[in-house]
Parts: sequence; structure tokens; C-alpha cells
Amino acid sequence: MFAQKIKNRESGIVVYGITPPKSETTSFQMASIAEKTINRLIPLDLDALIVYDVQDESARTAKDRPFPFLSAHDPLMYASRYLNDLDVPKIIYRPAGKFTPAELSEWLSKLDQHRFHPVFVGVPSPDFPVKTSLPEAYKIFIDQQNESVLGAVTIPERHAQLKDEQQRILDKSDAGVSYFISQCIFNLEFAKQLIDDLFVVFDRGQAPTIIFTLTACGSPKTLGFLDWLGIHVPEHLSAELLASENMLQRSVEVCLEIANALTEHCLLRGIAFGFNIESVAIRKDEIEASVFMVKEVTHLLEEKGLRKKLKDPALKKVV
Repeated sequence: MFAQKIKNRESGIVVYGITPPKSETTSFQMASIAEKTINRLIPLDLDALIVYDVQDESARTAKDRPFPFLSAHDPLMYASRYLNDLDVPKIIYRPAGKFTPAELSEWLSKLDQHRFHPVFVGVPSPDFPVKTSLPEAYKIFIDQQNESVLGAVTIPERHAQLKDEQQRILDKSDAGVSYFISQCIFNLEFAKQLIDDLFVVFDRGQAPTIIFTLTACGSPKTLGFLDWLGIHVPEHLSAELLASENMLQRSVEVCLEIANALTEHCLLRGIAFGFNIESVAIRKDEIEASVFMVKEVTHLLEEKGLRKKLKDPALKKVV
């Protein structure tokens, strides 16, 4: 079980991240989308499914957004109504600051009913009026937690600039956070530095689990969107992707190289870790690339002895 692996600080966790359908999507269309998603993911050996909460972050930066913002359905509603046939734990994102303590408490109760797990994130922009701070949200979770585990976000780019991410993780761990999911990793050195600094702060084997997010990049526009989101792609890598004959294929190769390097580095430092393969695109080739990455990352972790090989993925239980 996902929660038990987090509590035991087991390395080798594999999760998959999606966004809910857009707000204008009808119930019939959502059922169809969910069925395709479930059929795609059932054969994979996943520990959990992440369903993101889509927020408009346009106020966070003065840069023009490469893709127009489109609101999406509520992730808890989508997961609980349409994804039940995928028999893996669900991780649901929630921007805590947009809701009152009472609203968050009610939301956590609904999560508990479905045995889902929360990840609290910050507000979309610095000037957004905060109704509940993250420390307050963590306290609400601790007061009513059952078998769940609480997650938060970590940003290696922020650490590269402010040099304090290890302290943020320590403080949040003390407040009840058990694992951290990173922003997409394209700058390997930023991620490795975060691991090194966690090694200094925590006793060996005592740091919370870090789940590194990997995502394919199949077009120059997507590359621009990564930059808009604040994800740092080194100049040499950006140039290499743009010059490659098949940008999507090369980005997948890069992600797998990063996964291998982070696996070695975390094992060296005794930091519990896993990977989140993100699929937030609508292009078929990028979705297929994400599934391929899950298989390759799972195989990598099996070779390292961090996961048991699934004898017959087709026979995974479906409820």
C-alpha cells in the first residue's frame, strides 16, 4: 500500500499524475475519458494515481502564458465518481489557502471516506487572499488523520535560488508532512543539490520520501510552457531538444537519464525516493510516451532491487 510505503520510508515508489477533464466536459465525456485512462493504466505497476487541482497562475508572472488557461473539474469529484475501477490509491491536490478551515476539514473527511490522500499546495499567486495557511491546513489534517499520509510540494528551482528548501522540508515534516512531490525535473544538478542538503539536515534514512516528477516535452511550445511554470531547463538541454529530429523521443531519453542519476544519488545519500510520471498533455504520442516512461522507470527500480517484478500485470485486480 502507498501509505505504508511512505510511513516505512521505502524507496522505489512509482505514481502517475493526471489533470481532471476541462470544466466544459460533460458527464458522458468524462466517463469516456476515465475509461480510456483506466484501461491505459491498469497494466502498469503503480503505487498511486495523482489527480492535480488545476489553478490559474497567470498572476504569478508577467510573462505571457503559452497556452490559454482552461479551468478543470474538481479532482476529488472526478477521482471518486469516475476512477474507482482503477484499484490504486488516489492522491488529490488542494490549494489550502483558497478554503476556510471548515471547508478543508469537510474536504478531508470526504477524502478519508474514499481512502484518498491529500497534498496541500500554496495559493496561485503571492497576492492571493489566504483563508487558511499551510501550517493551519497541516494542523487540521493531523487532528483528523486516520490511515492517510499527508503530502506537500518541493521545488528544486526555489532551492537553487534561496538555498532553504531543506529547512522548508524539515519544518513541514515536523508539522506532519510525510512525503514531497517535486516540480518537474529537467535540471539534474538542482535536484542533486537538494538531495545533498537533505542528507546534511536529516539523519540517514530519516528524511521524508521525495517523489521526483518526470514529464515528456514534445514541442517548442511545451518547452516554453515549462519555462513559464518556472521549471528550469538548462540552456544546453533546451538547445539540444529544439535541435533534435524527434523532440519527444529525446525528452523521454533525458527523463530516463535523470531517473537513473537520481536513483543512484538517492541510494548513495540514503534518501527515500520515488518517481511521478506526469501526463497532462492531450496529444496521443505524449500520453503514450508517459506510459513508456512508467514501464522503463519501473524496470530500472526492479533492477535496483527496489520493486518486485509483477508476474502478470494483466491480472492486476480491478474492482
